Amino acid sequence: MLIELQQIVKSGLVRNGAKHCTKRSLLCSNASVIASKRFQGSFAPGQQQPLNPLAKPIEQDRDAIIRILSSIGSRREVEQYLRYFTSFEAQRFAIIKVGGAIITDELDTLAQSLAFLNHVGLYPIVVHGAGPQLNKILASRNVEPEYSDGIRITDAETLSVARKVFLEENAKLVDALEKLGTRARPITGGVFQAEYLDKEKYKYVGKIVKVNKAPIEHSIRAGTLPILTSMAETASGQLLNVNADITAGELARVLKPLKVVYLNEKGGLINGETKKKISSIYLDREYDGLMKQPWVKYGTKLKIKEIKELLDTLPRTSSVAIISTKDLQKELFTESGAGTLISRGFVINKHDSLDSIPDAALENLIIQKNSLAAPSESLKQFKDTLKDRKLRIYSDSFNESVAIVDTTDSSLPVLLAFGAADNNWLNNVVDSILTTLKADFPSLLWRLQPSAKNLEWFFSKSEGTLFANNFYYFWYGVKDLNKISKFIQSDKPFADAIIQTQSTKPPTASSTTNNPSSSQINQKRSYSTSSLFSKNKKMNRSLFLKGGKRFFSAEAQKTQKPLKAVSSKPAKVVLLGARGYTGKNLIGLINTHPYLELSHVSSRELEGTKLPGYTKKEIQYVNLSTDDVKKLEEEGAVDAWVMALPNGVCKPYVDALTSANGKSVIVDLSADYRFEPSWQYGLPELNDREALRNSKRISNPGCYATGSQVGLTPILSLIDGQPSIFGVSGYSGAGTKPSPKNDLNVLTNNLIPYSLTDHIHEREISYRLKQPVAFIPHVAQWFQGITLTINVPLKKSITSRELRNLYQDRYNGEPLIHVQGDVPLVKDNAHKHHVSVGGFGVHSSGKRAVIVVTIDNLLKGAATQALQNLNLSCGYDEYAGIHLD
Repeated sequence: MLIELQQIVKSGLVRNGAKHCTKRSLLCSNASVIASKRFQGSFAPGQQQPLNPLAKPIEQDRDAIIRILSSIGSRREVEQYLRYFTSFEAQRFAIIKVGGAIITDELDTLAQSLAFLNHVGLYPIVVHGAGPQLNKILASRNVEPEYSDGIRITDAETLSVARKVFLEENAKLVDALEKLGTRARPITGGVFQAEYLDKEKYKYVGKIVKVNKAPIEHSIRAGTLPILTSMAETASGQLLNVNADITAGELARVLKPLKVVYLNEKGGLINGETKKKISSIYLDREYDGLMKQPWVKYGTKLKIKEIKELLDTLPRTSSVAIISTKDLQKELFTESGAGTLISRGFVINKHDSLDSIPDAALENLIIQKNSLAAPSESLKQFKDTLKDRKLRIYSDSFNESVAIVDTTDSSLPVLLAFGAADNNWLNNVVDSILTTLKADFPSLLWRLQPSAKNLEWFFSKSEGTLFANNFYYFWYGVKDLNKISKFIQSDKPFADAIIQTQSTKPPTASSTTNNPSSSQINQKRSYSTSSLFSKNKKMNRSLFLKGGKRFFSAEAQKTQKPLKAVSSKPAKVVLLGARGYTGKNLIGLINTHPYLELSHVSSRELEGTKLPGYTKKEIQYVNLSTDDVKKLEEEGAVDAWVMALPNGVCKPYVDALTSANGKSVIVDLSADYRFEPSWQYGLPELNDREALRNSKRISNPGCYATGSQVGLTPILSLIDGQPSIFGVSGYSGAGTKPSPKNDLNVLTNNLIPYSLTDHIHEREISYRLKQPVAFIPHVAQWFQGITLTINVPLKKSITSRELRNLYQDRYNGEPLIHVQGDVPLVKDNAHKHHVSVGGFGVHSSGKRAVIVVTIDNLLKGAATQALQNLNLSCGYDEYAGIHLD
């Protein structure tokens, strides 16, 4: 990951000065952003790159960086932490204390790490020392350093040298950052006011009495990283030396950051007995015992004591991390971290009655779908179901995190509910509750719906997992797995009741078996996809009401919900047509996919060159013939083929694969097979997902066609006449071959209609919906994204609210279709994996509706949808490798 970090920072992704951003903003002014070499392959040779003023280059860079950060943790972790950090004022993100030895020995790594953080919109405040450098110069002058109580005695000569050294080291770090295109500001005075600590004893050593944060705030507002020395001044201007650790702590007391980071060479605190790095310390629980350990002495003891004194003055959300420079990103953006994380921990309260928990907190459990206790939508039902059970309830001080354990069967306690406020998943509150649960219950079982929030966290904390009854079952500490099997058997009627209220289509027999056995249970911390029980009877779902308002209706939901994984077997993919925009986006998605990997990428024009932007292994472009394709299929060397070829080019390759009688999957992105009944049409949200899962021939829908069908399907039964669709696409939809439709000289300040009748997507939409439509496409000057304004004549009057309800009901539970009240905009949907539907205008007569749809033509309109289809056909979770916004 560090190598890629260096490539991103060094490649010129952001030109020197390009990070001059306003506070809390990633949209930069007075800056020129240029593309990294790793992204230049997205444009045809000689073709201009998009210069549209609505484009968000920095956000694109940020997305690229997030993908790289995902190599050290899941993308979910990275984005959650990034949102968490950027939700606070910039100066509250982190204070990073840098020792002088790191500036000497690890300057490049340090600068790259800090630049990386800044490129994703974060502003760490750096406080550095220069002790080793100072000692070296003093030694050259035959001056022996003097210490008392661990404090350097600083006489006038030492102070003079120290000032010079501090300024030089500060300049080194600032220069290193500026060379990487990250603006940095040296702040060598005016922040720390001090008094003499003990002039007679320590001479020119200070004790900080006041912190002026204005210079730091001005630096961040100007878009520059503040780089501070640990020198302080008296009120009269006398310079004083202050230990850098103490300086960082005093600054933290004023700014109250989320993180205080101490960089050291060991990368954390080391347990003197086990010689292993300590991952975390919760001071409220562990401090007294820790300080009694025989290996906790001297500097280690002082360090822990000082950190406790610091954290006692900060909010409980604050923490101290001791890490190595190279692991800075991993510590900040993953749950596992990399160094030693020290926090106060959180007070966990225990209760024996639900009455001890406010109703609002319990309702939050139901909303989060982390409630396992009742097939209900109301709080009253929830409480009624639990009233006869013996419960143990855990909560934090603010009741923002709640866990409910059923202890009725003491041999196998069951965690009935576990929910928390969003931030509590990131600041260790939920970990504190889990630690308390493990102390009270040596073994525990719990069950979650596939749609539960933070599902990955529960996977990571379990010792075993199993998918059955359309639920995930988790456990730790269970030695007799027959207990789990029996529980799941007894749980089936209850699970069926849940399914009755939350699903309209049961699992198929192909995904189930008849009897559970302990041999089917996966005792690993990984996704287990065995389904143990027979086919459920189809059940009707009634209309639920919340507060007198319609909650959701089953009437409009005709397809089954998204499918979860039944396989985690890696698959090799060949991409034919890798030069185009869609191919390049698909390469990026496969690069971060947990199971898919590219074996070949084929492009006639790029044959023999290295594939950029793919990091799983080094690949060169090849030019595969139909004979090559047939041979690979006969050898069984390929699991899936993706045809990203122009219309009319795909058939010879498909014929070659068919003649080889292979078993691989083919996903065709062209229009060649969209009207072919023997191929499955790959729009999962509107079609039979089970059929897609069982298919080896899938035709990927067109971009315009996807958005139009999503925009019309919920009201098909209300249409009276022919809807008209006014579509506008960015010029990437015109492909890489030069034409007026992708020539910026023609497109600037222009809108070009084309294919005014009988466009292939007009035929596709009409064919799939069995409803004639009029479709008029246009191309505009932006690069990526589509907007569709759909005018629909109606059989009967309808209100705007009723219209919107139909869409909300139809797409409830579909993470890649977002329904909103206002008009969706292209710039908000570009570079996103979902379709947005909104506007919902209704004529005063009530007999004509207008719906607006936006979709990214290269993602959900092409590459993302292709990945959905690959996932389904290969047996993976439908959204594996796809970031859900």
